Amino acid sequence: MNTTDSQEMRLNKAIAATGCCSRRAADFLIFAGRVSVNNQQETNPARQVRNNDAIAVDGKLLQMPQKYIYLMLNKPPQVVCTAHDPEQRETVLDYLPQSVRDVRLYPVGRLDYFSEGLLLLTNDGGLTQYLTHPRHHQARTYEVLVRGAVTEMALAVMRKGVFLKEGEKLLPVEVEILRANEYETLMRMVLKQGVNRQIRRMCRDLELTILRLRRVSQGILALNALETGMTRFLSANEVLALKKGITL
Repeated sequence: MNTTDSQEMRLNKAIAATGCCSRRAADFLIFAGRVSVNNQQETNPARQVRNNDAIAVDGKLLQMPQKYIYLMLNKPPQVVCTAHDPEQRETVLDYLPQSVRDVRLYPVGRLDYFSEGLLLLTNDGGLTQYLTHPRHHQARTYEVLVRGAVTEMALAVMRKGVFLKEGEKLLPVEVEILRANEYETLMRMVLKQGVNRQIRRMCRDLELTILRLRRVSQGILALNALETGMTRFLSANEVLALKKGITL
């Protein structure tokens, strides 16, 4: 185990930090002679260890938890949600802060090429799996600008839930009109289902032409004043809330 802190740390605390056991349980392991430091048995829980010390329990080297990064990006349109693009287009990784360019961050879910807005990136595979699993699907809110007027019938269809042309059944969508004139209509839609390109395909079947599609919130996260192309790190409370599965 290599500690991530360059300063010294008590051996029992270092073992507990790996998630192996509690600090009290680490004391018992150390007293029992089951812990080694740099291949030498150690029986003193107060022994100070540093970042270049190899700590093992029952001969198994311990690993400190990886430093996880949680980042929100306000994705611009015409940017792809992949690490590499064969067509040499901009990717979301091109917008990462320089301080995390050497960390392998991955998008949690996708926004298509022409869509924009909130996108979460992280190297926490466990959280990514949790958030993208259908059982834990989070509500996502979008602002959708379409050409012309939207009829009450179209709104009713979206609110009821429909079958797409491809045969997929959509759950009811919460939708309201934010503003409208003779040229365009801005709607807010809340989705609670993870169907690929759901809004674009639904609007296609309702003969609505999308001019702009922007995700403004996902679960407890919201863009608020974050400008297009900018990023911010999630707060500790936001990360904790995501891990607890708190949704809107």
